[in-house]
Amino acid sequence: MRESLPEPSPPVTARRAHELGLSVGNLPTGTHNALTDVPGVRVGHTTLVRPPRVHSGVTAIVPDGVGPGSPLPAGVFAGNGYGKLLGTTQLTELGALETPVLLTSTLSAFRVADALVGWVLERPEGAAARSLNPVVGECNDGLLSDIRSRPVREEHVRAALDTASGGPVAEGCVGAGTGMTALGFKAGIGTSSRRVPLAGRDVTLGTLVQANFGGTLRVSGRVVTPADVGVPTEDPDSTTNPVPEAGSCMVVVATDAPLDARQLTRLARRAVYGLARAGAAYGHGSGDYGLAFGTRPLGTSAGPAVLPDDRLDPLFVAVLDAVEEAVLNALLTATTTTGPYGHTRHPLPAAPLLALLGREEPGAAGSPGGTRSP
Repeated sequence: MRESLPEPSPPVTARRAHELGLSVGNLPTGTHNALTDVPGVRVGHTTLVRPPRVHSGVTAIVPDGVGPGSPLPAGVFAGNGYGKLLGTTQLTELGALETPVLLTSTLSAFRVADALVGWVLERPEGAAARSLNPVVGECNDGLLSDIRSRPVREEHVRAALDTASGGPVAEGCVGAGTGMTALGFKAGIGTSSRRVPLAGRDVTLGTLVQANFGGTLRVSGRVVTPADVGVPTEDPDSTTNPVPEAGSCMVVVATDAPLDARQLTRLARRAVYGLARAGAAYGHGSGDYGLAFGTRPLGTSAGPAVLPDDRLDPLFVAVLDAVEEAVLNALLTATTTTGPYGHTRHPLPAAPLLALLGREEPGAAGSPGGTRSP
């Protein structure tokens, strides 16, 4: 039994899609193949595990210097709006992100928003604030956690914010991904990044997904069901299913490309489209949201002018590829979890997946042994 506060961006231990030769697309990744490859973006998690009742947590995405007096350009898109993305209307109206972005469990979202407001008001960035628009996204972890207990408290939110850091990002059953399932597998947090040559210079685009959606997984264009890779699909000892596996997914995108809020909304839209490439069904009960922000503060003249729209295609390709790979990472790095109602979900197993695709494990005799370098 444990309830852990986060370590600063603990290293990834499971093999990710990139290490398995399953990278998506032809663009190179950033150094860590993570959202934190975008300069000035940090990630922190608080993971709450008290088996079998609680598998939950909170994830903080913290852009340097963001605050009500130094907002960042941002856009949001709802592929299916069955969800609680707090702060959406003001973010859509003004195209401005005033706070870090937090992800958590559905019924904990409101406590998390209140804790985020308190944290921002205490910092120099919020010292003069008379209004604040906290941005909090959520997915429903009620299949594998006692969601009604609302286990995420203020100290957990503050821990995730205060320990957010750059570098490698923990994936799978951490933070807001602890109790998530997707496409018939145990899922969670996944992340990926791309370096994009754009207007004569390289820019970075990073994605982070909180994967919890229904559908049928597709890898390299092939349908992959749990049965295809030897993963049990039924819970023989379970008699109830309080939450259907229908949704949702939060996708957060960051970039240092010079984009305005309208263009970032276009990027957020493609982020939600990217889920379809991984097999998302966009069901009635699935809240599928994309949120994209830029790291250049609004109202500044630093850096190059905003890109013309006809130069955005490389970024659209990058976000589609990065989201698809981030979903794969969420499935591959998760761990088997049994919840309070007897339901068990298993991660996507690497070796059977590669065998199904007719590929050898990297490092095996005769195998190429790797993928493109970051």
